[in-house]
Amino acid sequence: MKRIIFTTVLLAAFAVFSNVPIFANGKNDAEKLSVPVQEQPQMVQEIDVAPHETIRIGILNGPTSIPTAYMFDAMPVVDGKSVVFEKFASPQALLPKMLKGEIDIGFMPANVAAKVYNSANGALLCVGVSGNGNLFLITKDKSVKSLSDLIGKTVSIAGQGATPEYLFRWLLARNAIPESANGVLLDYSIPTADIAAELLSDKIRYAVVPEPFATVATAKSPDVVRALNMQDEFGAASVQQKTYPLTVMVVRASYASLHAVAVRAFKDAFSQSCAWTVANPQRAGVLVQKNTLGLMAPIVANAIPFANFTWKDALDAQSEIEHLLSIFFEFAPDSIGGKLPDEGFYFK
Repeated sequence: MKRIIFTTVLLAAFAVFSNVPIFANGKNDAEKLSVPVQEQPQMVQEIDVAPHETIRIGILNGPTSIPTAYMFDAMPVVDGKSVVFEKFASPQALLPKMLKGEIDIGFMPANVAAKVYNSANGALLCVGVSGNGNLFLITKDKSVKSLSDLIGKTVSIAGQGATPEYLFRWLLARNAIPESANGVLLDYSIPTADIAAELLSDKIRYAVVPEPFATVATAKSPDVVRALNMQDEFGAASVQQKTYPLTVMVVRASYASLHAVAVRAFKDAFSQSCAWTVANPQRAGVLVQKNTLGLMAPIVANAIPFANFTWKDALDAQSEIEHLLSIFFEFAPDSIGGKLPDEGFYFK
């Protein structure tokens, strides 16, 4: 029996920011960083295992992968099974592999998971929330203090047909602000990767973006500010909760039925990894860059305090997930598969 020491713990091209490197080009980039790569979290758990099986994890390159960086680096063993990570550029690239049974556990937006559950005979289950909302309205206009200050203005939205669009439209509606020239005009014409650059060059004045885009823009220019925190606006407009789930961990239903203990072990290890990430942003940034997870270390370190990484089991987060999905349903029912998922969606 071998003893294993297991230490648990919007992807886009940012090349326009010449003085703020974002993408990691390879593991050798870590040599340029001031924080030593060998610094690792010290939460050590000893387990005796004889690994002969694997749990195949699909992670999304970019912000979503940040809480998994230490686990990716450590290649842990849980429940006697080795954990193998595979990187994907988007949920659309990950989903086919999950549906074909080639990936067991993955991460994706909550509405995408709900749509697959509703449209593919419950193929994916929600294990829990891995990240809450991290949307900000960024601008150089220091006079913006509330949503009403945007009346008569055009706001660029990062992500049409996704959480940024529907959440911002829901907030406008709750504040009785029309989507029109007499209220706020919404612009979806600029690719998400270009929005910050357009703002910096004064081609646009207002934008709703997730992390790390807000961090990139504010790092590039001291004139750019996070004028509105959409999580605060959501909390003020909602009587149910103060924030909303942005990313969830999912598992193949067929895998969960056979390996529920392994799923629980992995989500517990991820929970510890996520907590360590929040507490150690600089070292987490080093690991993200070292393992070429889509972002450069300085951007990761600066974005983590705003990124709202968390862990909450699916059953505990059910009301929060349903509240967000009801917002999607209000504007685009098909975006969640035409209905709210039933109780079977939530991994027990």
